[in-house]
Amino acid sequence: MAKKIQAVVKLNLPAGEANPGPPAGPVLGQYGVPIMDFINQYNERTKDQKGNVIPVVITIYEDRTFEFVTKLPPVSELIKKKLGLEKGSGETKRETVGKLSRQDLEEIAKEKMKDLNTNDLEAAMRIVAGTAKSMGVEVEEN
Repeated sequence: MAKKIQAVVKLNLPAGEANPGPPAGPVLGQYGVPIMDFINQYNERTKDQKGNVIPVVITIYEDRTFEFVTKLPPVSELIKKKLGLEKGSGETKRETVGKLSRQDLEEIAKEKMKDLNTNDLEAAMRIVAGTAKSMGVEVEEN
C-alpha cells in the first residue's frame, strides 16, 4: 500500500552545506521530519556541487518519512557563475552588471534543459536570455 503524502516542500539550499537553521529547519520541523537525517542526506548527495544553490523538492509522508529530488541550479545562479557575479543588478534599467555571449546562452540553456519545460534549444535560450535581462545582464544579439 502506498504511503500518504502529507506535504511537498520546495527549497533552495547551498550544495553540500545545508544546515538545520532557516530555511530548512523550520519548514521541515513543522512536519515532524527528522531534520538532521534530511540535512545529512542532502549534503551527501550534493557535496560535489559545492558553491551552487541546488533546488530540492521534498515529499513528506504522514509517517514522517521523506524522500527528495534535487534539481539543477536556478538559471540565475548559472548566469552569475558564468560571469563571476555576486548578484544581479539592483536597477536593471540603468545598471548593467555583465554581458552574456550567444555561446554562453547556449551553454547555460543546454545545462538547464532537462529542468525547463521545452526541448527546443532556441526556446531554452530565450528563457535564459529573459532571466539574464531581469538581472541586469546584457545579452549579445544574433
